[in-house]
Amino acid sequence: MSFTALSLRDALGLPTLASINLASFVLYVLPAVLSYLGVAVLAIKPRTQFLRIALWPLVALLALRAVLSFDFSLGNPHGISMLLIAMYTLEWTLATESLKRRIRPAKSTPSVIMDALDLALNIRGYGWDYSERLHVPRETRPLTRTRFVGCAILSAGCHAFIWGILHKAFQSFSPNTFGSLHGGTIYDETLPFFIRYLRSTIITLIFRYSVYGNLQMIYNLCIIPAVLVLRQDPAQWPPAFDSPWMATSLNNFWARRWHQFFRRTFLFLGGDPLSLVFGSWGRILGGFLASGVWHWIMILPFNAGVELWRMVVPFGMIGVGTVGERMFLKWTGRRVEGLTGWVWGTIWLNLWSSLAIDATARAGTLGNSSIIEGVTPLRDLVERLVMVFETWLHTF
Repeated sequence: MSFTALSLRDALGLPTLASINLASFVLYVLPAVLSYLGVAVLAIKPRTQFLRIALWPLVALLALRAVLSFDFSLGNPHGISMLLIAMYTLEWTLATESLKRRIRPAKSTPSVIMDALDLALNIRGYGWDYSERLHVPRETRPLTRTRFVGCAILSAGCHAFIWGILHKAFQSFSPNTFGSLHGGTIYDETLPFFIRYLRSTIITLIFRYSVYGNLQMIYNLCIIPAVLVLRQDPAQWPPAFDSPWMATSLNNFWARRWHQFFRRTFLFLGGDPLSLVFGSWGRILGGFLASGVWHWIMILPFNAGVELWRMVVPFGMIGVGTVGERMFLKWTGRRVEGLTGWVWGTIWLNLWSSLAIDATARAGTLGNSSIIEGVTPLRDLVERLVMVFETWLHTF
């Protein structure tokens, strides 16, 4: 925990608890969660903005209190959830009109409580008026409840396997540095320039699609209790990704192909303020800068010494490339697309995302055990293949 966090904790007279149990959850976490749900109710009721504005500092303080009361080192997810509570409630607080739900489960009747729960748990904002421009991938799964859950179970298992293989492959490139909790750079200074960046690019691709596999696994695991236990409609769970490897431009990748879980929030926090000065292009760039800050905050619990610029610069430059595509469209009347767009997008994205992944690796966030760690033959095969490839690289 940083010096600033320790000072705030001492000023508020809070203890530092090693873990969350039932008593500490009720005392420190539950008040923030209940206030979050309360603001969700107010957000869908008309003429409540003044009350939301009055309540938001209390909600933020309760979330901060929950964060500072526990040891959130090594990436304890509760700290991130409290940050999300503060961000989402701020967005709802500043909405001048009440939020309206556009899509409901079949045969359901309007309910303030159920709408508030959907708003609070619906990260993408799917089905709500403030996310009307959200891209939703085409549904290919059967929408009957049993078959839909069966597809989710199968998908969760397949993506867990993909995540496990790729995560282990990533770690095997350097098990004593960025493959461990100690952290380290993905750039091998002992290799010639071209080979060094070929290696870092391959590591970047492996990491990106390990994240893809991990998020797909988590999303599908969430579907199972939501549809079976909470009786949600399968239509409330559209696909999270849209074949990101098929993206034909940076715009296509970020606005359609990659997951859209935090797109709206990043545009609200970073895009809207910059749009006041630089218009629509400032909104795009501000969204990417907010994403960079978010990803930096995500790695701070592992290593508070990682500099902010290591995340903000690469995300900002990806934003510059995305704005460049909009400028190209405006000046030529043609979109960046096709094979040329795929090549351009892949090069620009890998060039700058390598820096962001290097920051993540330096923080030691990627040293946790792989899901295939206990499957010895498979683990050994992955390690051996990476070792052979590493040996080949060092022949240059």
